Amino acid sequence: MPRKTAYLRFYEELNNFLPADKRKKTIEHFFYTSCSVKDAIESYGIPHTEVDLIIKNGEPVEFSTILKDQDRIAIYPKFESFDISSLNKLRPEPLRSIKFILDVHLGKLTRYLRLCGFDSVYENNFEDSTIIYVAQKEKRIILTRDKGILKNSRVTHGYWLRSDNPEEQLKEVIQRFDLKEEIKLFSRCTVCNGKLEKVNKNSISEKLLPGTKSYYNEFYQCNQCGKIYWKGSHYYNMLKRIQEILDTI
Repeated sequence: MPRKTAYLRFYEELNNFLPADKRKKTIEHFFYTSCSVKDAIESYGIPHTEVDLIIKNGEPVEFSTILKDQDRIAIYPKFESFDISSLNKLRPEPLRSIKFILDVHLGKLTRYLRLCGFDSVYENNFEDSTIIYVAQKEKRIILTRDKGILKNSRVTHGYWLRSDNPEEQLKEVIQRFDLKEEIKLFSRCTVCNGKLEKVNKNSISEKLLPGTKSYYNEFYQCNQCGKIYWKGSHYYNMLKRIQEILDTI
């Protein structure tokens, strides 16, 4: 069977996935049997969830498109600066509300996201199959440091975090999904992801330490686990740190 050649060019941050000798240049992709665009892209270690537009010989195509000899393929990441809605979509419509599920390595990021008010599911014993199942069932975006999970064909919405620093990861997520205007600080429980609701001090008085009861009058309680929050020094320290992070975006 004769060898066929397609010419692939990856743009912008998709090059981060490539070895240095293949970045920002046309790659000769050799194949002998039937090969889809998706298979070709993922053979270079790029999860399909990172791709938002594919142009084949000047026309937008889908992941399932079969490559032919001498095809020229341009692959683009998510566009932030202009609208490509008139072109072919490579995944279902965007999620109506932003909700996340995070892999087992992202516990600190989960806390930051919840502090910013984003619905974020996390357990330190989640297996990949569980993450994918919950993401599908609850229409959640998978956040991960493992590119492998995003290559699963059942995954439609996901993002591979470049940094291993939780604060940098928070900035990545906010920028990637354009969430800066959606932040609602201290509206979710950092422990269980439940929503915080203002409560009357008298209704929780017996659960407060004497010092807390004496100095504070405004309290919030998680509607799931019952944890009580108030605006003490820890609150202001966290507020200051979060604001410093957001100011750099």
